Amino acid sequence: MVSGRVQGAFLNLVTRMLRPRRVLEIGTFTGYSALSIAAGLEDGAEIHTVEIDDELEDIARSFFTRSVHGHKIHLHIGSALEVVPRLVWPTPGEERVFDLIYIDGDKREYPDYYRMVMGDGGAPAMVRSGGIILTDNVLWYGKVVGLKSDEIGLRDGSSDRHTAGVVEFNRLVATDPRVENVILPLRDGINLIRVK
Repeated sequence: MVSGRVQGAFLNLVTRMLRPRRVLEIGTFTGYSALSIAAGLEDGAEIHTVEIDDELEDIARSFFTRSVHGHKIHLHIGSALEVVPRLVWPTPGEERVFDLIYIDGDKREYPDYYRMVMGDGGAPAMVRSGGIILTDNVLWYGKVVGLKSDEIGLRDGSSDRHTAGVVEFNRLVATDPRVENVILPLRDGINLIRVK
């Protein structure tokens, strides 16, 4: 479940190329990807990372504390769908947008994360025009190939909601005229999305 060296190097390089001031990560796990991104951030830039599993908080914080880049990371515990809209910037009235967003949380909620950051449903967008959204696991072990979200089911009759979430997310991005994207077959697939 850890991003790994190749993906960490990719996240670091993308961060260095984009030079974002504010980054959002949905899904912290042990903090490897947050640290990879933080290592690419310039002084004064920051990453807000959200993890729903409070049992992982101590592990992630221990890695952040030991890193020279840990001071750039703000860890939030809870559901990203509840935490992210409540984030408060240090400067009152400052526009609440991110330059780079990395999504690697609950696959069932990928469509909801996307709608949230794009400002669907009347809320303001949380990613600026020209900003980048990177989303991990969009190939989901190959389960997404040739399937529509309403076709996904397991032999025992239950539904595979993780696969359905990834399929719906990929469909949302592919049909959204506000963005352009390409899926990179790196590890389990990364969707590189640019907001127009």
